[in-house]
Amino acid sequence: MPPTPTNQFLVKGADISWITEMEAAGRKFYTANGTETDPVLLMKELGFNAIRLRVWVNPAEGWNGLQDVIQKAMRVRQAGLKLLLNFHYSDSWADPGKQNPPAAWSGLGVGALCDSVRSHTSRVLTALILRGVTPTWVQIGNETNDGMLWPLGKASQQMGNYASFFKAGYEAVKQIDPAIKVMVHLSNGYDAGLFRWNLEGLKQNGAVWDLIGLSLYPTQSNWPELVTQCKANMIELVNRYNTPVMVCEVGMPWDQADACYLFLKELQTQLRSIPDQKGLGLLYWEPQSYGNWKGYTLGAFENSGRPTRALTAFQ
Repeated sequence: MPPTPTNQFLVKGADISWITEMEAAGRKFYTANGTETDPVLLMKELGFNAIRLRVWVNPAEGWNGLQDVIQKAMRVRQAGLKLLLNFHYSDSWADPGKQNPPAAWSGLGVGALCDSVRSHTSRVLTALILRGVTPTWVQIGNETNDGMLWPLGKASQQMGNYASFFKAGYEAVKQIDPAIKVMVHLSNGYDAGLFRWNLEGLKQNGAVWDLIGLSLYPTQSNWPELVTQCKANMIELVNRYNTPVMVCEVGMPWDQADACYLFLKELQTQLRSIPDQKGLGLLYWEPQSYGNWKGYTLGAFENSGRPTRALTAFQ
């Protein structure tokens, strides 16, 4: 038997959705040797080849709304980087603990919410493509462990509605450009039971997807164990659904750079070893955040605004 091909080209990305807000607040970004630079170009210099941007529907302050996303996406395109667009279908954060519909969609029934998902997805993608930016990948929902657009789309109560919302987003993307790959994204990439339950529910209700996204946030002490569990989960997902996998969020405390470096190197090694080149890559979540920005401490920059050693794992 010939050896199983391994993936030599990995997506190495970063979610840097905060950059415009950080720049507006006066935050500066520097190379490792202290030269001030554009943060998008800095990501490329650090070895990243993809950027992930979140999309909110009507955010109170505009950040991550359509105009802000357009501005960032054009910078990503100008830097020659691939784009992963992450639809939250909310006016603010959507994650395992909250999946609040946008205020403008409140009180809508399932059919009208499906229409809203379609029109919002189409509007954002059309606006980007008109400006020469076509995402390589699109996430329908963010960390939808228990579905999206609660309460109607809460998967543990109404799996069929969750699947309907996901399908509406999937179809909207494919109508715009069939070549864009559509992702379903859950957190806790080590939790095989969660992925099995959620994805089987989607599948049984007629949903399809092109790739599966996972989040993985280990600690300095448990990262080897979590990487092992995450790899086993990814292999199971690839075998069951025959779609690629991508770890689209990782992070560790910024002041544990040595452990984070080892974690990132090992995760890349394990992604490359997934059969049939189905381990696509990994993206760091907001590595450029520093100085306790918004209370987030899992970035990979020093308080001086320079990257830590951890990010040399991407070079």
